[in-house]
Amino acid sequence: MKLTGRVLVLTNESATITAQLEGAAAARDGELHYGVNTDAMISGQACTLGYTPEILGPYFLENFKEVISAGDVQHGGYQVIVGGDAYGSGSSREVAVVAHQGANIELVVAHSFQRIFQENMVYAGMPFTTDFGVVDRLEAGEDVPLSEFHDALPAFFGQVARAGGLLNYGNAWLNGSLTPWYAAERAVRPLNVVEKIIASRAWSGGSPADADGPSFGISGVGPGDQVLCRAGFRGMHEYTAGMCMALYEEAFGKVQVHEPDQVAAFEDHFVLIDHETVPEAVKAKRLSPARQLALEMVEACEEHGIRLHGPGRPYPAGVCHRLVVEDYARPGDIVVLTDSHSPTAGVLNTFAFGVGSTAMTFALRTGLIPVTVPKTVRVVVTGDAQGLLSPKDLILHIIGDPYFREEQWRTSPTDTCVIQFGGEGLNQWNVDELSVLTNMTVEGGLMTGVVEACQPIVDFLKERRGEDYSERLVHADEGAQYERVIAISLDAVPLTVATPGDSRNRKPLADSSDVSVQNIVIASCTGGSLADLRAAAAVLKGRELHASVRLTVTPSSTLVASQAEEEGLLAMFRALGAVVSSPGCGSCIGNGPGVPLPGETTASTTNRNYDRRMGAPGPVYLVSPAVAAASAVVGHLMDPREL
Repeated sequence: MKLTGRVLVLTNESATITAQLEGAAAARDGELHYGVNTDAMISGQACTLGYTPEILGPYFLENFKEVISAGDVQHGGYQVIVGGDAYGSGSSREVAVVAHQGANIELVVAHSFQRIFQENMVYAGMPFTTDFGVVDRLEAGEDVPLSEFHDALPAFFGQVARAGGLLNYGNAWLNGSLTPWYAAERAVRPLNVVEKIIASRAWSGGSPADADGPSFGISGVGPGDQVLCRAGFRGMHEYTAGMCMALYEEAFGKVQVHEPDQVAAFEDHFVLIDHETVPEAVKAKRLSPARQLALEMVEACEEHGIRLHGPGRPYPAGVCHRLVVEDYARPGDIVVLTDSHSPTAGVLNTFAFGVGSTAMTFALRTGLIPVTVPKTVRVVVTGDAQGLLSPKDLILHIIGDPYFREEQWRTSPTDTCVIQFGGEGLNQWNVDELSVLTNMTVEGGLMTGVVEACQPIVDFLKERRGEDYSERLVHADEGAQYERVIAISLDAVPLTVATPGDSRNRKPLADSSDVSVQNIVIASCTGGSLADLRAAAAVLKGRELHASVRLTVTPSSTLVASQAEEEGLLAMFRALGAVVSSPGCGSCIGNGPGVPLPGETTASTTNRNYDRRMGAPGPVYLVSPAVAAASAVVGHLMDPREL
């Protein structure tokens, strides 16, 4: 690679970025932007337009720091992008990488990369490095060989890069021309929950081309190992299914997906765009192209015999993550969806994580998913939540800690990390509530979270599935190794909020009570469960909404909506003047009721508060359902105990 274009350095200072856009040289001073997220790279609105470089390139970094306009990067002659830590935070959307390519970016340089985005770069063929010296070499006129970037990758990533991409690699596996690059037999050592799941499902040899087919299970794995694993449930939604199936047919033809009974598609991200309370400007920009993407998904499902969830579809509607917990995930399985909040299913003692479209396409055809074995931090929870402190408060407290915010667990660019949650303190919450812990691990830059075997899991599966899954539960071995063990007493955890810009911006609620709010949203895979609606209703019962507040409530699934209706919760919300919508996840990503109006500050039970994430400018504070409800009563962030 030789530098023929320009270098754009993403700093925290808007003026510095503006100066570069106006022709100044790449910024050499100033603090690099922390957590350049995928919503900033390509907005939810732009994602509705399609998934090719030609379509997405003009919208790369549009509205970043409120100074970059559509086309500025694409037409600015930029070839290299430079960022700070946690580059690629947020969504699993592989179109964030596609947008780089469409904007003519050929190299990304950053202090660290988030796991899904990094994988997407490898699988899509986008070179990247954490070596800032490369920028100096390029600017000095050196021709840096691409092989240098490939050689710096771990074994599997390097193989994929040299094979010309993951789907080419998949065809080689199907044809029987590959063997594992790792030993199936190795020294036995005590394993934690995630390591045991990975080892039991790791490919140990063979392929579909062999008479006996592939075999699975190796004696152990350790952090940093890269293996191919047998995937269980796999899922897509409207933002991603069209891209997945287009890639699928291009690479593999019109053959049936592997184990179709373990695959589903979910119409959940766009189903609320046409709600009457959604601003007309949002509908005008998003509705028509969103419907086209949804149609592509429906047609692909019919073509390939994939079950389809959604309003009026053969299977129930709801947020995909909630439905996976209700119906699909099982203890000990590996579950993947093309969505970063797939760790929700980790609440069922499952290894669940988000992947990009190429990785999902590979999994649909081969039944395999690549795994970089993560480091594991065990968080042991004790103490009494006193009926008020919620898992939302706890996870905001955890991911905002410098250990996670600064990724102090990281020692190499391709490291990943998970949290294994345990301790008697978990038993006071049910699966609805505990799922918030695993869901939001990704907001802390982590791969996923997994809940250790506990009674709430057994109770939930017996009630929901009518089966006893006790024997499938995975227990860590005595003496299992952890990157760190963190003990947390709930007695020492305050009610917590995340201040605007990033979910890791933690702050005690007590220090934020002067923040006025006008838009309250109780929704999403972290705020729309039955437990969440009950918590909000308990605070709102017998009270009225503040005159300056509007409230949106969205149940997370058809089952939740039915149960909440039977208990009178939804009727109570409606009587208060709240907008109560059908199930879906539109509010979280600006595709439904709850889009901030001009001048509004939002308090939301969703899991992500990036700039413009909810579809419009305006600060967003992340809170628990009880705090959201109390804030709706008084018009500012409020501790429910003070009502």
